[in-house]
Order: sequence, then structure tokens, then C-alpha cells
Amino acid sequence: MPETTRRTERLPRNRYGNRPTMKDVAARAGVGLKTVSRVVNGEAGVTPETERRVQEAIEALGFRRNDSARVLRKGRTASIGLVLEDLADPFYGPLSRAVEEVARAHGALLINGSSAEDADREQELVLALCARRVDGLVVIPAGDDHRYLEPEIKAGVATVFVDRPAGHIDADVVVSDNHGGARDGVSHLIAHGHRRIGFIGDMPRIHTAAERLRGYRTAMEDAGIQVADSWMSLGITDPDRVRRAAEDMLSSPDPVTAIFTGNNRVTVTVVRVLAEHARPVALVGFDDIELADLLQPGVTVVAQDAATLGRTAAERLFRQLDGTLLTPERIVIPTRLITRGSGELPPAD
Repeated sequence: MPETTRRTERLPRNRYGNRPTMKDVAARAGVGLKTVSRVVNGEAGVTPETERRVQEAIEALGFRRNDSARVLRKGRTASIGLVLEDLADPFYGPLSRAVEEVARAHGALLINGSSAEDADREQELVLALCARRVDGLVVIPAGDDHRYLEPEIKAGVATVFVDRPAGHIDADVVVSDNHGGARDGVSHLIAHGHRRIGFIGDMPRIHTAAERLRGYRTAMEDAGIQVADSWMSLGITDPDRVRRAAEDMLSSPDPVTAIFTGNNRVTVTVVRVLAEHARPVALVGFDDIELADLLQPGVTVVAQDAATLGRTAAERLFRQLDGTLLTPERIVIPTRLITRGSGELPPAD
């Protein structure tokens, strides 16, 4: 067999890890360290010609200011953390963007991560952000006990919870009107003649799922409708579980004529089930879904204002940092019923 040789090239020692320093800039520009510092920090006392030479050296070397010393002097890192449930969930896109826009307006960097609906992972991520000395946190909680955050809050880390309240601590929270929105959505179905209305939601330990179930029960009770246990199904939002729940409700001896879904992931699966079902079934979903207006019929939803949730939470966070907020508050953002056709279908029987 022919012998092969492998050519190895020695990489420059400083290719990775050794960033240019102010000393390197000073040497290239032929000036002192103090002069470079004045240019980097925008201070006066440097001639235009000298400033030009320093800026050329900065650009040639790819120098970036190390803010660590400034952080130690000011006690701020100009960064905030955002802990989401699931980065892939479309609901969190506008929420995250709104938080980022507020942070940018305050000259702060946003660092975000996902808890994947795991309480231990949430705590690990939150404390990791605190270890990196973020100035504040916007948290969508996965757990129900946040006493682990008390030392950080006492140390000055501004904290706002969004979408769900914190557990066992007193903290700012910004939430949607989950109970009122669900009540309005189910009342809408009742107003169109439905009495056998199913509810398919997320795990009952989750605050939003419990509040939406409560809204469903309130609407049914207000209308004098006794709810059968078989009309309610809560659990993981896995498509197989949701499909089974919907099919059971639709195939029972006394089938539901309408379904109220507890979140966008549940709604998507139920839309697929109803597309295979011969009898028309009304549907109202909590959370809007992409292309909902293009389906036939369009999907009627109770829409949350995710951008307002994020913006309000971030604004409160920076008010905490400015020292203008002292007492934690609970802020409730209204929902909006969007009628598109599926929630206006009459009972088939």
C-alpha cells in the first residue's frame, strides 16, 4: 500500500485566546498607555493627529476594550438575563425581542437561555447568570419555589417574573389575564349554543394552565352547565397525548360539540384532529397560532400580547435598577378574543 504522509502546520501561538491589549495599541501607535486610555474612553487632552494614530492602531489590531475594570468601579455589568421556558416556542419570540429592545435602550446586553420547563435547570441557569454578575433578571419560572433567589435579590440583583408568578418570595410579576381570557373564550362558545365543551390543557401544576382551567370552569358555572370529568384533560402537550384526549372527547356516547384548548401547542394538534373528523366541531384556542387566519375555518383564539408582557417586565426591571420601584407589584395584561370562524360554528346536533 502506498505510504501517505500527513502535513501538519504549526498555528501561530497567539491565534486563539491572546487578545490585543492597550499596551499593544500604544506600542503600534507610538504613544503612552494613558493616551490610549483617553482615546478609548473618549476623554479630552489628545490631539487630532494622535487620536487618528491610536484609532488606526486599534482597527489594525482588532482591539476591543475590556470592561471588567469599569464593571468593578461602577458595580454594574450593563447586562441582564432572560430565562425562558422554551426558545423554540413562537410565543417567546416577541416577548424576548421586547425585552431586548428595552435593554438596548438602556445600553444593556441581553443574555437569554431556556429552562426547558425544568425547575432544576431554571435554578442552575439563574444562578449561573448571577455568577456572571448580570444586573437583573427577567424570569419565566419553571419551578414553584424561588427562595434560592433571595440572597441574590438582597445583594441587589433586580428581578421580575413574567407569565407566571414566583413561588414563596415577594417579587414583581407581569402576567396575562389567563383566567379572564379563558372565561371569555368559553363564554363565546356558550353564546353560540354549545353546552358540551371540552377543555384540553397543559400540566395542572403550571400556573397558566391552572388559571385557564379555572376560567373554563367559571364560564361553565356562570352558564349553569355541569361539567363532566370526561370533558377535561390536562397533561403534557405531547401531540400523542393531546390527540388521544381529543379523540376520546369526540367519540364518547355524549360527545363534545366544541373544544377549548389551553395553549398554542395543544391547539395545533387539535386542529389536525378536527380536520380528520367528519362532524364540524367548534374550536377556540388560548394563544394565537401561525397561519390561523388561513385555515378553513379560521381559528378563533384568545390572544396574549407577548410583546407587552416582555416590554412591561423589562421596563419594571430597569425602574428597579434606577431605584424608582420599591414595592413589588402584580401587573395583569388583558387578552383579546379574535374571531375567525372556528369558534362561531353552531353545535352539529
